[in-house]
Amino acid sequence: MTAIALRQIRKTYGSLEVIHDVDIDIASGEFLVLVGPSGCGKSTLLRMIAGLEEISGGVLDIGGKVVNALPPSERDIAMVFQDYALYPHMSVRENMAFGLKMRGTAEETIDRRVSHAAGILKIEPFLDRRPAQLSGGQRQRVAMGRAIVREPSAFLFDEPLSNLDAALRVEMRLEIAKLHNRMKATTVYVTHDQVEAMTLADRIVVLNAGRIEQIGAPLDLYHRPASLFVARFIGSPTMNTMTVELMSHGNEKALSFKDRTLPLAGAGTARIAPGAVTLGIRPEDLTACPQEEAWFSGDLAVAERLGSQTYGYVEIGEARMLTVEFPRDTPIRVGDPIHVRPNTDAIHLFEKASGLRIN
Repeated sequence: MTAIALRQIRKTYGSLEVIHDVDIDIASGEFLVLVGPSGCGKSTLLRMIAGLEEISGGVLDIGGKVVNALPPSERDIAMVFQDYALYPHMSVRENMAFGLKMRGTAEETIDRRVSHAAGILKIEPFLDRRPAQLSGGQRQRVAMGRAIVREPSAFLFDEPLSNLDAALRVEMRLEIAKLHNRMKATTVYVTHDQVEAMTLADRIVVLNAGRIEQIGAPLDLYHRPASLFVARFIGSPTMNTMTVELMSHGNEKALSFKDRTLPLAGAGTARIAPGAVTLGIRPEDLTACPQEEAWFSGDLAVAERLGSQTYGYVEIGEARMLTVEFPRDTPIRVGDPIHVRPNTDAIHLFEKASGLRIN
């Protein structure tokens, strides 16, 4: 069942169009993440769902009802902001109860909902404190609690973890995931952090300059990016990309790179004319090999040891750097010669002009 439907949604500021004909169906209970670089329109899109930005064109349907003209208070959604937006002069309990009081909710119902939300978020000891007496993570829990007590049909999160330090972001990410698993509420979540997107989402919407580049499950986007933009944006470290030559051998196609030729099979390549294409290969799909078997050779410029894995950044000439994932205890040092070859089954090919996937 669709909980929220966006149909040809557009947003313009005068003559400037910043959201272009966006179509998304969000299922009931789904955790959908909007992700993309700064300025791509993800927060604007979320604010249009919330009713905080006017919709310039298209139809927004929430729970089977067109809500384009409805104010935020009548859309049955709750939003958690990046800056918490807590009232500093109120206690945690009062912050969580304020919206319900404004709606005229019975005191008994307010107490029950606040106690329930505080229990879920483990903030009972802080109910009588004010926001200034709380840590960043505790304040974010209060902001989430204020949304939970409303018992909305959908939750909207606008980069809620961006103000937290790295350790707290991980902790709160787990809390949000557990909260969703427990409540099964429809959730739309905006972030520029692809790790948050990959770990939280049922589906990810990748936005680029106000347009949808791709929608899919996290691992589908990782393994089958529809465009060069998605390939470079999803994955950390980013995918290695380079220009190679696509050649025809009768009815067959082959890749040519330096003195290497790789026959290609599979749908999609037959329609592409011979010429330059972009090859993509992820760091974990490169393997160390003898020099005579190598596709890429160079000297190690930087070794990044992260504990669970090691990344090597290899200078391969023409001021280009190749990222290679090594087993975590590989004894590599800066200046070492590195020779690698790709797993040819994991090669991604993109049209040079459009950036669209072709294999």
